[in-house]
Amino acid sequence: MGIDEFKIELETRLLIEKNYVIQELASICDDQEILGLLGKFNEKYKDLVKRLAYENGIDLSAPYPIENSSNSENLSYEQVILGKTMSIYDQLVEELYEEITSIE
Repeated sequence: MGIDEFKIELETRLLIEKNYVIQELASICDDQEILGLLGKFNEKYKDLVKRLAYENGIDLSAPYPIENSSNSENLSYEQVILGKTMSIYDQLVEELYEEITSIE
C-alpha cells in the first residue's frame, strides 16, 4: 500500500470515527467532557495510523525510502505518514470542533 492509498483509507476510517464522536455528543452534558471528545478523536487518529500500518505490514519506525539519496534527512514511515495525513486530521477535527461548539 502506497502513501496515497494509506491516506484514503485513513480518511475513510476517520470519517467513521468522527461520526461516532458526534453521536456521543447527544449523551454528554458536561462541557469539559464534550471538549474531551477532541482529545479522544486525536487518540483515534494516532491509533488508526498504527492499526493501518500494522494491517499493511508497514514498520512505522523504519526509514522511508527517499528518491534523492543526497538528502541527509532520514525520515521514518511514521513521520512521512503523519506529514501526509495531518491535513485530513486537521480538517476533520475542525469540523468536529464546529459541531461541538454549535451545541453548547
